[in-house]
Amino acid sequence: MAENHPTRSRGLALAVLCAASLMVVLDSSIVAVALPAIQADLGFTPAGLSWVFTAYLVAFGGLLLLSGRLGDLLGRRRVFLGGLGLFTVASLIAGLATDAGVLVAARFAQGVGGALASAVVLGMIVTMYPEPRARAKAIGVYSFTQAAGASIGLIAGGALTQALSWHWTFYVNLPIGVAALLLAVRVVSPDRGTGLRAGLDVLGAVLVTAAVMLGVYGISSSSWSALAGAVVLLAAFAVRQAKARTPLLPLRLFKIRAVAGANVVMVLMVAGMLGFQFVTALYLQQVLGLDALGTGVAFLPVPLVIAVASLGFADRLAARFGPRAVLLGGLGLVIVGLLLLTRVSGSYFADVLPALLLMGLGAGAAIPALMGLAMADVPAVDAGVASGLINTTQQVGAAVGTAVLAAVAASRTESLSALDHREALAAGFRLAYGVSAGFLIAAVALGGLVLTRRTRRAAAVAPAASEPEVCTADLA
Repeated sequence: MAENHPTRSRGLALAVLCAASLMVVLDSSIVAVALPAIQADLGFTPAGLSWVFTAYLVAFGGLLLLSGRLGDLLGRRRVFLGGLGLFTVASLIAGLATDAGVLVAARFAQGVGGALASAVVLGMIVTMYPEPRARAKAIGVYSFTQAAGASIGLIAGGALTQALSWHWTFYVNLPIGVAALLLAVRVVSPDRGTGLRAGLDVLGAVLVTAAVMLGVYGISSSSWSALAGAVVLLAAFAVRQAKARTPLLPLRLFKIRAVAGANVVMVLMVAGMLGFQFVTALYLQQVLGLDALGTGVAFLPVPLVIAVASLGFADRLAARFGPRAVLLGGLGLVIVGLLLLTRVSGSYFADVLPALLLMGLGAGAAIPALMGLAMADVPAVDAGVASGLINTTQQVGAAVGTAVLAAVAASRTESLSALDHREALAAGFRLAYGVSAGFLIAAVALGGLVLTRRTRRAAAVAPAASEPEVCTADLA
């Protein structure tokens, strides 16, 4: 199969897919530091302002699984191009918005487009790279965009908002989106999905989309009724998938030990790591007194170290020791970094920077290994939905981690109201870092139990599953 994928064209296609994926990931964080300016300009209420962030997360997280399945049925390239086009147009509308309602609607549309575009990317990469070593390298590049995207978004958001205006946090997507669309049309050849005649479980799609949207909303807004509704809908979805002739999410995927284990580990890992970024952004601004640009620059070591690890040596470590060992070792470094932060006392260079370096190194090694494990034994016909699933669990983990750590920090700070305000805030953030480390410790324990040596070996050396003709994603 390798001869059907010329190295140069395949590399360019990988660059296009990862650039588009990075743009989508950036948009989940790039507006975070621009929110005060958006509120002042468009007159958002404090409660309404949260929807600039939440509308994107609800649409994005809710539609990832359906988007991945549509890629299997309609062709992943077609779904990718449609989603990228929608995301780019919605970014233009968001940048031009002069009304709060228009901006929130545009953010929701961005989430829809982002889900369509990003849900199929990992499945396309796995299909393009059947050779184990080349696949590990390609997944390392993709993992860099996922792991470093949020930090890069904070940097870009602070710089654009301070130098130009909040509108440019959306306009920056236009040249990237247009260039990615034009290049993708040229370098990513059309693939043929199994077709809608193979069956799309409409009821299952409605149930899981509503469940994830309601769950993300419930977590973001601390609504217990929404969370209860999400649990009921997820239970109904599971029953539907067991009975449907053509299920949206084939339950057979969860019989693959690596798939089931990797997705649960992903929830715990992202809960700790993305929640950490949210808490640290607040710590840098509220305790250390940095402005928006300074906060972004303070995060700069994270994507740099992730790049060194994920693009430099993660694939070689996985080939030498196996993805399982690299995953557990990388998560161990992240835990050490978080434990260092539980003792933070107010100095960026002495307290925060060493932890950021350790966590960036650990994440850069762990995330490619986990992505590889999640896709290692997936049949080619299910690559799209498996890709959508691992992206969905990422979003669920991010929502859970952010909500839990924010609540823990706020509760601890409130209980210490008699102290100096900054000291109380710092104490709250230290406790949140401890909880974040707890998420990662649980991920290591579960990964060590579920992702066995056999799983490790299969992910490290097994070639890709034979690919049906109807699901090819060859490159020109």
